[in-house]
Amino acid sequence: MSLPLTQRRTAAALVTAALLVPLAACGSNDDAKKDGAAAPKVNLTVLAASSLTDVFKKAGAAYEKEHPGTQVHFSFAGSQELAAQVKQGAPADALVTADTKTMDGLKADTGTPTVIAKNRLVIATGEGNPKKIDNLKALTGSKLKVVLAAAEVPVGRYSKLVLDAQKLAVKPVSQEPNVRAVLSKVELGEADAGIVYKTDAATAPDKVDAVDIPDAQNAVASYPAATLKTSKNSKASAAFVKWLSTPEAQKLLQQAGFQKP
Repeated sequence: MSLPLTQRRTAAALVTAALLVPLAACGSNDDAKKDGAAAPKVNLTVLAASSLTDVFKKAGAAYEKEHPGTQVHFSFAGSQELAAQVKQGAPADALVTADTKTMDGLKADTGTPTVIAKNRLVIATGEGNPKKIDNLKALTGSKLKVVLAAAEVPVGRYSKLVLDAQKLAVKPVSQEPNVRAVLSKVELGEADAGIVYKTDAATAPDKVDAVDIPDAQNAVASYPAATLKTSKNSKASAAFVKWLSTPEAQKLLQQAGFQKP
């Protein structure tokens, strides 16, 4: 039995519409590709040692430019603070510390680490070095206000290492939670001197002077980077950590005063 003309037309229209829907969808995807529609965004959170603050801000911008759709957010603190955050399950994707000891203590929480840079210590003094500090021994002066990082902080541990090696007893007026806090005390004139990384002193050339420590008396700080096993962006996290060893990233690090890994 044939359908009435009106019903036949309705049925034909429905069939035509059903055929056009997938075609329209395909056309929409093709148009998006042609128009260069942005890929879904990935937000990476990187926990990084305080001494990387300035250079990593530049590195993050460079990485985002190379990887459209990926945004990198940094959380800077002393390495020991970062380790505590990881152990407490803080949501993050990658970790970069200022020493291998801290990273080694997190083997259960990270991927295989890669050293991306090295650093050395200097003595930071007030601009113009008004106290005429020229070596480590000068830091033992009883009238001198010296500030150091706490012993559990990598730069504090390195400082103790070099002072102990020279059999020098320095009594700091305060022990700070990270290297930037040590630098700040000297910048503000609250301390006459402090031991910091060479790269940190270089961030405040108009406020502090850097007195070099001879290589034979110095310590080398290594900066390992690793992905975090709890990352929800494992591929993107691994890509960022790998990128830190590329020529472009290494150029930024070395321009900031860091040494080759």
